Amino acid sequence: MVCGSQLRLKAVAGKSSTLGVPCPKPMRHSVLALAPAKLNLALSVGPPGVDRMHPISSWMVTVDLHDELLLTRLPEESLSRYAILWHDDAKRRSDIDWSITKDLAVRAHISLQEHIGRPLPIQLKLEKRIPVGGGLGGGSSDAAAMLHGLNELFGLGLSVERLASIASELGSDVAFLVHGGSAIVEGIGERIEPHAAPPDLDVVIAFPNATCPTGPVYGAFDRNGMRAKQKLDPQRVRALVGRRIAPDACFNDLAGPALEVAPTLRDDLEELSHLAERPAHVSGSGSSLFVVCDDPLHAAALADASTTRLGLPAVPARAIARPPVVVPKISH
Repeated sequence: MVCGSQLRLKAVAGKSSTLGVPCPKPMRHSVLALAPAKLNLALSVGPPGVDRMHPISSWMVTVDLHDELLLTRLPEESLSRYAILWHDDAKRRSDIDWSITKDLAVRAHISLQEHIGRPLPIQLKLEKRIPVGGGLGGGSSDAAAMLHGLNELFGLGLSVERLASIASELGSDVAFLVHGGSAIVEGIGERIEPHAAPPDLDVVIAFPNATCPTGPVYGAFDRNGMRAKQKLDPQRVRALVGRRIAPDACFNDLAGPALEVAPTLRDDLEELSHLAERPAHVSGSGSSLFVVCDDPLHAAALADASTTRLGLPAVPARAIARPPVVVPKISH
C-alpha cells in the first residue's frame, strides 16, 4: 500500500489531481466549506528573534473572494481522496505541482485526525480562486476551511478556540482564518484580538504575474531593516482600527522588500495607482495588490478597468464578518 507521505500531487493549471491516503468511517453526506482570502490592511514587522521568526502586528480582514472545499464523507475502510483544481472563474492560475503532504488543507485533515485519535475518511474537491503565493492566505484559508468542514461533516462539536489551537500548528495565518472577520494579529500569528464586526470596506484585488516567495521577501526585509533599524510598531497598526479607512491609510513593512524581490511588481503597482487615482497596496508578502474603494460600484468599475485597460486581472471584494462558512450539500 502506498503511504500518504509518498504521494505527490500531479496537476497543471486548470486540471485536477486525485490521490489517496489510508483512513476509514461510514455514512455519506457532503458539506461545502468556503475559504475566504485575507488582506493585511496594516502590517508592521519586527526584526527576527533568536528563533529567526519575525514578530508582527497586523490588522487582518477576510474578504468575499474564496476557494471552495467540497467534502464528502466516505464509508469505513475507504481511502481519503484529494482533488485540487482551479475554479472556472479563477483570474490567475499556476501549476498545481506541490507535494500532497505539503498541501495545507491535507495537512489540516491529517492533523485533526491525530488530535481526535480516529480517522475521518473524506473525498475532497478543492476549487481554487485565490492565487498561489499571492499574499492572500489562500493555502492557510483552505486549511482553516478544512477544519471547519470536518467539524461539521463528522459532528465533532469542537469549539472555534479548539480549532484555532490546532490551526496554530499549521501556519502563522491559519488560526486567524479559523476565526475570520477582522482582528489584530500579533506575535507570530498566535495572538488574535477579534473585532465585533469587520470594517465597512470595499476593495479591488489585482493579481500581477509576479512571484514573491515569502523567504526571499523576509530576507530582503532583514537586509533593509538592519540598515533602517526596523522596529515593530503595534501602535501604528491599532491607530487605524475603528475608523473609516482612507485610501492612503494602509501600510505594509513588506511592500518594499516584495518590490525588491519582484521588480516587475513596481510597474503594476504604479499603473494600478495611476488608474485608480489613489494608492495601490501590497498584501502580505505579495504579490497581490489592493486598492481601497468608495463603494461596491466603484470597486466593480475599477476591477473591470484594471482587467481590460491594464491587462491586470482584478476582482471587486468586500470585507466579511463570517468565519469560513460551511453549507450542507446533497450528495450525488
